[in-house]
Amino acid sequence: MKSDRAAYAVSQWKDEFPNDDFLAMELLGRLLEISQIVSQQHLQPLFASFGLHPGEFDVLATLRRAGSPYQLTPTQLFGAAMISSGGMTNRIDRLEKAGWVMRLPHPTDRRGTLVQLTDTGLTLINQILPVHLATEQSLIAGLSKDKQMALNELLQQLVAQLPESKA
Repeated sequence: MKSDRAAYAVSQWKDEFPNDDFLAMELLGRLLEISQIVSQQHLQPLFASFGLHPGEFDVLATLRRAGSPYQLTPTQLFGAAMISSGGMTNRIDRLEKAGWVMRLPHPTDRRGTLVQLTDTGLTLINQILPVHLATEQSLIAGLSKDKQMALNELLQQLVAQLPESKA
């Protein structure tokens, strides 16, 4: 069995502060560790095998799930990705240089642009998606379907009750 770094850290804290409640620290520590393991050991290598960084996959996936004609404004992409507008510009620049997206003039806003998947970009995201889904499914396969659904519901409730960021 894998070592449980969150439990180990909390056991050390409890030795030092036996009257304090460390459940939140342990729970959030596990969520962070899961996120790091999934990202670094599973998703980043998967995306790299297709010549992408994770953020670039996010842009392609966001455009793809928007439906035909697979285009959004940079602001819509920026909102979906939760990164800085400069970071989004860099991602779009790299994807455009690779031929996976193109910038188009916005039809109703002379100052605006649309970012659209190219045929090559559409083919790429359509190739990656089944592999990505299979990877994610394999990562949670150790839990029964009922436990997966229960965990999903609990995490949904946790996200819903979190305070909005002031930043």
